Amino acid sequence: MTADQQRPTAPSAPSAPSAATGIRPERTLWLLAIAHAVNHAQAVVLPLIFLKIIDEFGVGVEAVTFVAAAGAIASGLVQATYGYVTRKVERRWLMAVGGVLFGLGFAAQAAASSFITFAATNVVSRIGGSPQHPVGNGLLAEQFPPERRGFAISAHISGGNVGTVIAALAGPPLLALAGWRGVSVIFGIPAALLGLAILRWVRESGADRAAAIREGSVRAAVSTIWKDSRIKRTYLASVFGGGGRGLGVANLFALLYLTHVLRLPEPTTNLMYAGLIVLSVPMPLVAGWLSDRFGRRPTIVGAYVGGAVGFVVFIAAGSSLLGLWVGIAIMGLFSFAESPQLQALMADIVPTGVRDVAFALYFTLAFGVGSLWTAAYGAIIERAGEAAGLPIVFGLMAASFLAAAVVMWPVHDPPRHDPAADALGG
Repeated sequence: MTADQQRPTAPSAPSAPSAATGIRPERTLWLLAIAHAVNHAQAVVLPLIFLKIIDEFGVGVEAVTFVAAAGAIASGLVQATYGYVTRKVERRWLMAVGGVLFGLGFAAQAAASSFITFAATNVVSRIGGSPQHPVGNGLLAEQFPPERRGFAISAHISGGNVGTVIAALAGPPLLALAGWRGVSVIFGIPAALLGLAILRWVRESGADRAAAIREGSVRAAVSTIWKDSRIKRTYLASVFGGGGRGLGVANLFALLYLTHVLRLPEPTTNLMYAGLIVLSVPMPLVAGWLSDRFGRRPTIVGAYVGGAVGFVVFIAAGSSLLGLWVGIAIMGLFSFAESPQLQALMADIVPTGVRDVAFALYFTLAFGVGSLWTAAYGAIIERAGEAAGLPIVFGLMAASFLAAAVVMWPVHDPPRHDPAADALGG
């Protein structure tokens, strides 16, 4: 290892980042994709843990929805800082510290002696997971050239999808075998170890940091972003889309509806939950392929409309198993597909020098402010009761997706100047 590799990039002299011969983009991608898999695995297994928490600590459905909302809001608000922090701190350090906090916080749930201590460790863990999307995508964008960048970010997303499927299939058997406390440790420790691995083996050049500082202050970057109506509409759509966004919303409330309103047998609910998660895997890849060839806007609008239809079909099915399966299939195909395409649109239209700020704001709104939906849903369920409140929640999910579709309808894709790069997904 050279002296340049051992010495952190100095923020005081960003105009000439070193060549950093230790940078290996493929290794960075592998580590981030695996970390993303663990991130998604925790998100999938958490609703199953919530069901056990409801029974063990004697709390209501609304209590766990408030915890889910608090974790998402706290994580989202922390993401707002990364547009500034990445100018001062290497991304690998942010990913490493976040991974350790994410993993140890999740594992610490196992020691909870009350609902309050469980909630506190869960929220700490959610905050630790906050760098994964904005910081991780920024790191990949810096290390991969434009003609390979699309592949790299898609592979990062696919890593999360692999974790989604593994947790959906393995989560219920592991809960039966080890209990929710054991599962917290099983899914928590790997995240902490991956954070340490990223610190040890990932390097970066500091080129994006230099470009960001040359662009001006964070305030100037925000001003540049605010002048683009396409970006503002994308942000607004991300907030509306939070009303039904896949992991943490659609999967959580679908599971609560199946178990606490319909009271279906546990093997049936586990199978339906696994089906919902497994079906979420191929659609982002298909949607990415469609958006590369036919445009971001029609793909995004189609995902929102399809997701709204899925919510309506699911709740209108009543106790019909066939109708429920149809609703789950539609939700699985569409409600998880919109966010990656909004991110792709952001990458298309945002200048490099303001990219970190733009993505920090996006993820703050999408997963922070947008997560206020979950808190609102919890309040509705608390007031109306589970049997009446959950159908109302699914109606609001459909309305939120339709509102997002309306917001994105006027947005036009930027011109494609390099057909060869487009064909490679760049």
